[in-house]
Amino acid sequence: MEQTVVDTVEHASAHTDLTGIALVVVAALLCGLGMERLKQPAILGYMVAGVLLGPSVLAVVNDLDQINILAELGVLMLLFVIGMELSLRIFKRIWKLAAAVAGLQITASMLMFWLLSFVFEWPLEMAVLMGFVVAMSSTAVAIKILQDAGELKTRGGRIAVGVLIAQDMAVVPMMLTVGVMGRGGFDWMTVVSLTGAVALLVGLVWYLSRGRKLNLPLPKLVGTKREELGPLMAIAFCFSAAAVSGLLGLSAAYGAFVAGLVIGNSNLKETIFAEVKPIQSILMMVFFLSIGLLIDLQYVWDNLGAVLAILFMVTVFKTMLNVGVIRMLGQPWHIAVVSGIVLAQIGEFSFLLAGVAVTSGVIPPETSRLVIAVTVMSLLMSPLWTLTARRLHGMASDGVDTIGDIWTIAWGKETEMAVRGFHVASDQTASLCRRLVEAKKHVKLHRAAKKLPKPDDKDKP
Repeated sequence: MEQTVVDTVEHASAHTDLTGIALVVVAALLCGLGMERLKQPAILGYMVAGVLLGPSVLAVVNDLDQINILAELGVLMLLFVIGMELSLRIFKRIWKLAAAVAGLQITASMLMFWLLSFVFEWPLEMAVLMGFVVAMSSTAVAIKILQDAGELKTRGGRIAVGVLIAQDMAVVPMMLTVGVMGRGGFDWMTVVSLTGAVALLVGLVWYLSRGRKLNLPLPKLVGTKREELGPLMAIAFCFSAAAVSGLLGLSAAYGAFVAGLVIGNSNLKETIFAEVKPIQSILMMVFFLSIGLLIDLQYVWDNLGAVLAILFMVTVFKTMLNVGVIRMLGQPWHIAVVSGIVLAQIGEFSFLLAGVAVTSGVIPPETSRLVIAVTVMSLLMSPLWTLTARRLHGMASDGVDTIGDIWTIAWGKETEMAVRGFHVASDQTASLCRRLVEAKKHVKLHRAAKKLPKPDDKDKP
């Protein structure tokens, strides 16, 4: 009898888990489609779905352990696919400018937070981490903004993409550095391993950028006769490289990224990319969904002033820094503005850096919640900030003298549309009210003409 009860409870629990998973998938799909309809990246919708389903709102998902495991797999697949998608041919054309911009971004960000560490009494590790976090931009969001604006293939768009590639390559050494800081600092063995990892990555990029294709073994394994083994081989290649990297004392993400670079410049790129893309899309949905689940709305509300202040300072600082650095390196103002504004948000790799920092003991979980909140709001506000900043950039030539002029330039079109929509809605509401009044009069006249009894008369004796 007891065993029957236990089996029933376990069956009900499994049924509940499956229902929760189904709700998560449907919510992520709907929110992703909604963002696509608004011409925004679907990843923003996944984060919104995570917020709605998380403990702060509907509490559909409370146990994050399994979600976090899938999210970590999604991170590995993200770096693997980014490695495959890196266009080293394009990067080679502007690598000096892109590397210089990315390097100055990281240096200036760390310098700013190092100065702030004296004010807020932060340890050096905290300043370095925050410099890394703020320096990163979102590849997915930035490219989506450039595509929607039709500027992806312009000079400014190519510079922005080159800087994003440089940042993607820098994130692996950043993660290694943060992990080392959490283990008590640098010793000679750590310095050797970190230097070797960076040297291997730079050497591999240099070799592959020469345009030579790598002929990897087992090309027939993903042929037409064994199509079912294609996705398995791609995942095995990614996770095996990540495991070897972890066994060598490096980050698993480093191995996944290097594996992606190798595959992306080999004879198996097209086949493996086609096989792994759907799997990566699912795992990436889980990753960004898990970020939304981690957002504590009560924490954001309790610290709303600090979150908004940091968000504003970081956004303005990054915009000014990006534009200034690109302009300083000899690019015209209009190109510097386009590239700098697009890169103003905090990127998704900041989540990874914060996670590594918490695991390594560099920062407490409380600080991680602040990083997550600011990063998510930065991603959500990025399209709005880009639109506003571009319009405000035209003020110098338009001659702005009053606050009204500023509002007209920044949001004149939207304000006009909102006012027009309000007038249309008001007219339609007034018309509907008039029709209701006329219909009521018509009913009364109709009843009077036919001498119909009123509804209350039926109950009278």
